Amino acid sequence: MVTDSSSIAHAAYDSKIEGNVIFTQLDAAMNWMRKNSLWPMPMGLACCAIELMATASSRFDISRFGMEVMRFSPRQSDVMIVAGTVTYKMALAVKRVWDQMPEPKWCIAMGACASSGGMYRSYAVLQGIDQLIPVDVYISGCPPRPEALIEGMMRLQRKIEGESAVEDQKRSMIEEMA
Repeated sequence: MVTDSSSIAHAAYDSKIEGNVIFTQLDAAMNWMRKNSLWPMPMGLACCAIELMATASSRFDISRFGMEVMRFSPRQSDVMIVAGTVTYKMALAVKRVWDQMPEPKWCIAMGACASSGGMYRSYAVLQGIDQLIPVDVYISGCPPRPEALIEGMMRLQRKIEGESAVEDQKRSMIEEMA
């Protein structure tokens, strides 16, 4: 059996692999994974929830953004979409669900009621979910269209893209050890 040195060299070096190597920063890779696999926790409290449901339909198709997996378990979600009027009676349940979500987590306030209490200026309605939990993206409208929610989700993706994932994890590990 005769072996050619060029066939051995070809087996040792595969030119197909050369184009498949990517160099990047750890923050950029983690943020890319996070922003393209967001799992929303739908907190539908009023009429905005209908528009939230419509966003998951085939007409608007949020699956192209990697957000089609609506989880009704807070332990499997990382984005809470508060859609609708938050009453003080419901506020404790919303806070409990938020606290059960693992870090990192984000919040979208969908609609006028979730953002500012809407037209309800009464003793029973929380005047904005940001009084209870931190909000990353506000979506205006009463109720906002599914296109507005998709735009809000894309804004959240851009926000996640600019975060420093590694530094935040280091900081949280140091806080846990102290």
